[in-house]
Amino acid sequence: MLHLVSLLSKYLLVLLLLLYTYDSFHVFAYQGKDKLQRHVYARQRFYMFFIHFVGFGLLFLKEYNIQIIGFYLMQVILFAAILAIYRFFYEKTSELLLNNMVLLLMVGMVMLTRLNFDHAWKQFLILIAATVVSLFIPLILAKNQGFRNLKYWYYGVSIIGLLLVLIIGAVSYGAKLSISLGPVSIQPSEFIKILYVFFLASMLREDVSFTNLAITAVMAGVLVLILVASKDLGSALIFYLAFLMMLYVATGKKQYLFLGIVFLVVASVAGYYLFSHVQTRVIAWINPLSVIDDKGYQICKSLFAIGTGGWFGLGLNQGLPNTIPVVEQDFIFSAIAEELGGVFALCILAVCANCFFMIINVAMGLKEQFYRLVALGLGCVYGVQVILTVGGAIKFIPSTGVTLPFVSYGGSSLMASMLTFAVVQALYIVKSDESEKAK
Repeated sequence: MLHLVSLLSKYLLVLLLLLYTYDSFHVFAYQGKDKLQRHVYARQRFYMFFIHFVGFGLLFLKEYNIQIIGFYLMQVILFAAILAIYRFFYEKTSELLLNNMVLLLMVGMVMLTRLNFDHAWKQFLILIAATVVSLFIPLILAKNQGFRNLKYWYYGVSIIGLLLVLIIGAVSYGAKLSISLGPVSIQPSEFIKILYVFFLASMLREDVSFTNLAITAVMAGVLVLILVASKDLGSALIFYLAFLMMLYVATGKKQYLFLGIVFLVVASVAGYYLFSHVQTRVIAWINPLSVIDDKGYQICKSLFAIGTGGWFGLGLNQGLPNTIPVVEQDFIFSAIAEELGGVFALCILAVCANCFFMIINVAMGLKEQFYRLVALGLGCVYGVQVILTVGGAIKFIPSTGVTLPFVSYGGSSLMASMLTFAVVQALYIVKSDESEKAK
């Protein structure tokens, strides 16, 4: 009976997410028609809560554990509160971006509960804390002009945080990523991504002379080199690409972009010969089946899971996603594809792309250069992180150990993602205020 319910529900989940994804892009056809847009957003909220309900219903039917129901109800209250508070206190924020964030959180909680209830519970507690903190960001950032002048504070905190990881950080899969504070483990690079973007925006907002660009490049390069020394190459790549895109937009000079890409290629080749774990990942990427018993085991299991799931998946609880190493963090996209299907996974990717386009749209609409560069940098960080995660799972690129924002397990990643979207919502308010003043 459970297998039949799971079989039928997987098509329902795909249909609901397809409808949600369609509305995410179709809503742009109603520009300037606020009433019609509100109807679309309300419809999206119905779809997302229905997806959440069906997912946890299947999880409950698998084990008949009353904890599942309690956990589900707590999540419903929290997600409803997030939507209500933002819409009540911040009327000028983007409802589409807010809906997308909550949808991704819901899918993440369903999958984490299916994979590891204890980890899902920890993620939920961190989500509560992240929600409380992030709710104040739009209020603080949208009304305060002083953030553009704190470049040396941003840089100082960033370099201290990364140096601490380099010196006392715990080694995980060949890289120093986190600092343990008793039972709590923090990954500083997740938060420093935000400070790094603010630092670059502060440096590039007015002065794009060669001297200032050289100083900015050296300072940014030091941070990237510390990440390389810590062997956190995924974060190093994100930092570098964010700098490159912000530099290009600030100056408008294509030669900087070209030189940056050339340097990236050279650095990638050098990284291959300098770091053994990079060689391992490249070998596993080129021909994982040839080293399936060792280096290629993780990516092979990921590809097997995606292939087994097909277009519509095996059904929630019907697959074997836990056989993929680090599935809750680096390869949760593969778990989604196996049990909920390739169509569902592609829709999740489309929602992530929709978030990226929304952030870039905010950047393009801002008049103040500092805010424009911050939005652009955060959009680049988010977009590159999604590409690295999904690309590693499907063997498009070598695995980099980067998490999927809002969906993967990881307290630091979740908190940083919530803060990032809160900053973007603040910039959306700034954009709305600028538009009103221009009228």
